[in-house]
Amino acid sequence: MAEREIIKEYSKGDLTVVWKPKKCIHSAICVNTLPKVYDPNKKPWIEPENATIDELKSQINKCPSGALTYTMKEETKNSEEVTKNTRVDVMANGPLLVHGTLEVKDASGKTESKSGVTALCRCGASANKPYCDGAHKQIDFVG
Repeated sequence: MAEREIIKEYSKGDLTVVWKPKKCIHSAICVNTLPKVYDPNKKPWIEPENATIDELKSQINKCPSGALTYTMKEETKNSEEVTKNTRVDVMANGPLLVHGTLEVKDASGKTESKSGVTALCRCGASANKPYCDGAHKQIDFVG
């Protein structure tokens, strides 16, 4: 039986923050960038009313896993911008961050289109390969 994906939404005006906890790699970029919005010790842990819409968009666009995205009312776009160029950043002791548009084909031949920022596993310990699930922290990956 397939496990149902959990998706949480938090709204502020025309912007809705979308959080997919299974995708989160716990980089803490959200907490460090906007601590008044993201507080893992609170419920709800996301309070978008504590920042401007531009601040929220800017922070969400930096989410390395894509666990945080957003939608705007009357807009079909979210934070994942389609770009013509693809860039790869190597996170110290962590995943490869692929910025841009790419197609990922899994071992069974299924293809998935990704755009924005995609975190790819480098340590080999992810339970969600080829994507990073934060397992590099548990195994003290160095690379």
